Amino acid sequence: MKITFYGHSALGIQIGNKHLMVDPFITANEKAAGIDISKLKADYILVTHAHQDHILDVEAIAKNTGAKVVSNYEIVTHFGQKGIEGHPMNHGGSWNFDFGKLKFVNAIHSSSFADGSYGGNPGGFVIETETKNIYLSGDTALSYDMKLIGEQTQLDLAILPVGDNFTMGVDDALKAAQFLNVNNVLGVHFDTFGYIVIDHEKAVEKFLDNGVKLHLLEIGESINI
Repeated sequence: MKITFYGHSALGIQIGNKHLMVDPFITANEKAAGIDISKLKADYILVTHAHQDHILDVEAIAKNTGAKVVSNYEIVTHFGQKGIEGHPMNHGGSWNFDFGKLKFVNAIHSSSFADGSYGGNPGGFVIETETKNIYLSGDTALSYDMKLIGEQTQLDLAILPVGDNFTMGVDDALKAAQFLNVNNVLGVHFDTFGYIVIDHEKAVEKFLDNGVKLHLLEIGESINI
């Protein structure tokens, strides 16, 4: 499984010959100016919630690639009205896709479209494949529900926000990793704008001091798990 960071919370995940895009906010992110969304591959676009900094490029990427949007019912309906195919889910539900099993799980956050309309409840995803399992928390506060995820699924990687202010910060993300019983974390939702700038060195060191590897990738950089 190959995971590529496209800035903020935008990720590309390659599982075998299938390509997943997660929360694509790229074209309005000055730090991601080197990323050409017309060249991105996507069979599915996973959307955690309706905020603009997570859905901005969904329509363009979906129409360019033919990708199917996977999210809550409200978000799938929103993009369905734009002619984009989708697969709706809700909390606690799972589905077996051709890339693996996907479960939609709780997140504590808000969710509305740019015009203020209702975006459904925010969520995260657990992806289970034949070889690796990962958790995408989406934008969320620390939640004791994460212990259940760690008990139900043996995770190889957790993808957690670390920027603070709008989501978990470094300390709560570390506690989340402990709840999830995972020692490998990919940080997202940091440095995009002033409220969420973090000290990379201190963050990585704090995780290492507690036996957890924190990856803070450069935009366009990838890791393999």
